[in-house]
Amino acid sequence: MAKIGEGDKRWIVEDRPDGTNVHNWHWAERDCLEWSRSLLSSLLSNLTILDGEGGLAMRTKTLDRLDGEAYVNVRKGKVIPGYELSLSLSWEGEARDSAGGPPLLQVSGSLEVPYLADENADEDPEVKITVRDDEGPVGARIKDAFITKGKPLVLEKIRAFVQAMAKGGPAKDELEVKKPLSAAGNSASPAPAAEGKAAPEAPGAGNAAAAKKEKVKEGFKTITLTEKFNCRARDLYEILMDENRWKGFTQSNARISKEVGGQFSLFDGSITGVNEELQDGKLIVQKWRFASWPEGIYSTVRLIFDEPEPGVTIVKLRQTDVPEEDKYGNATVVENTERGWRELIFRKIRAIFGFGI
Repeated sequence: MAKIGEGDKRWIVEDRPDGTNVHNWHWAERDCLEWSRSLLSSLLSNLTILDGEGGLAMRTKTLDRLDGEAYVNVRKGKVIPGYELSLSLSWEGEARDSAGGPPLLQVSGSLEVPYLADENADEDPEVKITVRDDEGPVGARIKDAFITKGKPLVLEKIRAFVQAMAKGGPAKDELEVKKPLSAAGNSASPAPAAEGKAAPEAPGAGNAAAAKKEKVKEGFKTITLTEKFNCRARDLYEILMDENRWKGFTQSNARISKEVGGQFSLFDGSITGVNEELQDGKLIVQKWRFASWPEGIYSTVRLIFDEPEPGVTIVKLRQTDVPEEDKYGNATVVENTERGWRELIFRKIRAIFGFGI
């Protein structure tokens, strides 16, 4: 193994003073949540389900809610999408006795997709359909018709979203632009050496590219996990915020403040941090670090608790700014951190408190 300062420079990726991600050598993450909201809204809003067939008329109205996260990682033209979303959509329907006659009944309802994630991209998500105004025979008929005709159409539109994410989401256009430019550059004849002139750069292009690349934080990674528990969301939240129960399921010392701005210490001081945002039974946001990380380096942990049905809780973990190496040069920080969440925290909680396997 070569000593520090030695070795063939052709195989060394050096840090640049300007922080530029040369040739997209490092993974660049692009947030896609607002792009996803816009696309899903355009795909799902104002869809005509039935227009008088069988005396029924139905259409979707608006995308009322989209929660969760969506992003794509891009490196050298390779795209890895990631998303964990839940959404709700409003719809309306009416039953008529005859064409052109007054409606017998008008109802409104909602369609909910509690969990849409990249890990299940090859499967249709669960869809829940409810009627708000009437559960009588006519209302039930309208609901059944929406399930029969509307649900397949909604799933078709969701599959279009999944395919768009697989192609790069909002980064797709950038990837497509780079391909023809690169091909044109390869096929074009080089300028005569005698002229000695470089093509002029578009005004502001260099500054815009530099500003974009400055957003990429090299040397850090993001961890995302989704875990299911057979319990109420509030119960799981309280376990994670209670130092006595932490001591019980980890068999180690813990100190946990339940206040925003309060500090915590876990696993005998191996992990420390500060609470940034707390919503009882719904959200935990913390600044979080290992003692072995370089001084001053904190990741951000975001835990979202979703209870799609009573007794079932989905926890979505997103931990950003995790350093690739600790202060001793070990490059297993991300792997060890993710394994710790799975095996030493989530799996232990299930086993000790009986919240599933």
